[in-house]
Amino acid sequence: MPVNPELLGRAFPPTAPYLVGREKVREFARAVFADAPQYVDPDAARALGYADVVAPPTFAIVMQDLTLQQMLAYPQSGIELSRVVHAEQRFRYTRPIVAGDELIATLTVAGIRAMGGNAMVTMEAEVVDADGAHVVTTTSVLLVGDSDA
Repeated sequence: MPVNPELLGRAFPPTAPYLVGREKVREFARAVFADAPQYVDPDAARALGYADVVAPPTFAIVMQDLTLQQMLAYPQSGIELSRVVHAEQRFRYTRPIVAGDELIATLTVAGIRAMGGNAMVTMEAEVVDADGAHVVTTTSVLLVGDSDA
């Protein structure tokens, strides 16, 4: 089944709140070789004016993954993970993510472009904190291959 064009503009329900843990930030920093002290040391982060360790910029992918799981679980999407290649990723921050943040993300399918039997699907996840203030917008583009290929 090809990507369902009716996905365009669809907003999925907000994710359950995600509490950003200090150890999760540290683990992520190690995994992406982010070695700045504010990513692992609370004292270094506080010296820079943050309440706790700061997540590396790409940490927001954790939130987007939660929203992507919603879309992949939607049976009418026409998107099968086995046919997906991650083509592009962008982040637009209002402020950094800090350990202790409680975040909620809402995914919207912002674009679908047919390319032969394939499709480029652009998704934006708006991530807000517990007060509803914008933290980051993540944009992912997936190349979804033809199911007949």
